[in-house]
Amino acid sequence: MPSRGTPRGRGGRSTAAAVGALVLAAVLALGACGGSGDGAGRGPVRLTWYVYNESSGSFAKAAADCSAASNGRYTIGVNMLPNDSDGQRQQLVRRLAAEDSSMDILALDVTWTAEFAEAGWIVPFPAAEARRLTDGMLPAAVRTGTWENQLHAVPLNTNVQLLWYRKDLVPRPPRTWDEMLADARRLAEQGRPHYVEVQGAQYEGYTVLFNSLVASAGGRILNEDGTQVVLGTPAQRAVEAIRALAHSPAADPSWSNQREDDNRLAFETGSAAFQLNYPFIYPSARQNNPRLAEQIGWAQWPTLVPGQPSHSTIGGYNLAIGAYSPHRAEAAAAIECLTGRDNQIRDAIDGGLPPTIEDLYTDQEFIDGGYPFASAIYTALQNASVRPRTPAYQSVSLQIAHTLSPPSSASLGRLGQLRGAIADALESKGLVP
Repeated sequence: MPSRGTPRGRGGRSTAAAVGALVLAAVLALGACGGSGDGAGRGPVRLTWYVYNESSGSFAKAAADCSAASNGRYTIGVNMLPNDSDGQRQQLVRRLAAEDSSMDILALDVTWTAEFAEAGWIVPFPAAEARRLTDGMLPAAVRTGTWENQLHAVPLNTNVQLLWYRKDLVPRPPRTWDEMLADARRLAEQGRPHYVEVQGAQYEGYTVLFNSLVASAGGRILNEDGTQVVLGTPAQRAVEAIRALAHSPAADPSWSNQREDDNRLAFETGSAAFQLNYPFIYPSARQNNPRLAEQIGWAQWPTLVPGQPSHSTIGGYNLAIGAYSPHRAEAAAAIECLTGRDNQIRDAIDGGLPPTIEDLYTDQEFIDGGYPFASAIYTALQNASVRPRTPAYQSVSLQIAHTLSPPSSASLGRLGQLRGAIADALESKGLVP
């Protein structure tokens, strides 16, 4: 595993080549834009990075390290956004709508690329620069930052959920949704911890749950180009799975109010046997409940079709350049550093965030250094589903979370209502504020 002291490029790029490429990119950008700094002799350009408050402090360290590594070209200040994606998007949209020139580097949820690109709030990377910035990255992650065949955002981290379980309670991990509920029911009858912790509040996480269930049943919410509703038999199976959990002993009494961090906390207290969540829960458990952490096992997300792989929804964050930033060349250079190998390793080990650099998933030093579930994450990413790709995604997501909430009320009747609501959302002429 490489040293984390000085951020550098991805595997396969020499330091000299990386520096040369940065210089060339800066010269081209300055020639095209007439300069993007604060002026000669005035010190480094001050960039602002809008990103959520990652709890391990990895992002803040990356900003400091990249500022130092720029040799006085720029400094990166971090503007912390709310931890929930809905709150993050709201703040970004308000500032961008006001043409805020401080919006230099934006951490975007993977579902926002189409919306922000269509609105003209972020700028695409030139083709040659896009190839360099994404060299060696997972193709699935790169696709999340691409719209209309142009890279608009560079993957910072990817993400996908696994099934986390208690090895001291479950002899082998369940492979299907029904097996998971049966195991939970057995544990409940024995008076042992048995809850399945999963996102059920009325927000984006509940939409992700529904999307993962629909995909794992062999279906999708919208067609490939995001223009028509496809919900069919797989969506019915997804609703039935939600109802089965809601009306079983496996359901945490507070499920309808739970988000990812609520699931993490409940699991750490020892009341649950299972958790469907992202890998950030692992370093957290190691810090907060080391004894429990020793009993944590991991497996693929439970499928709805026996014998077929599950399709957990891909997540993560990408870094884009704000359209109103006067420092585009420096922002691009900073993004290359922030998404570099050393920073991705630290984000993964300290924060649990899956890297986008593909060869890390077979890097034994990285795996032994604190990412033992790398192979499981890689497998899940190969089978991952995507959320509907449409500029109207926010409206679609809101309709799903609203119509099927709370989980105990999800029904085939509401699924019929959802079809019409999504169709209306696709006809929306504006963005959800």
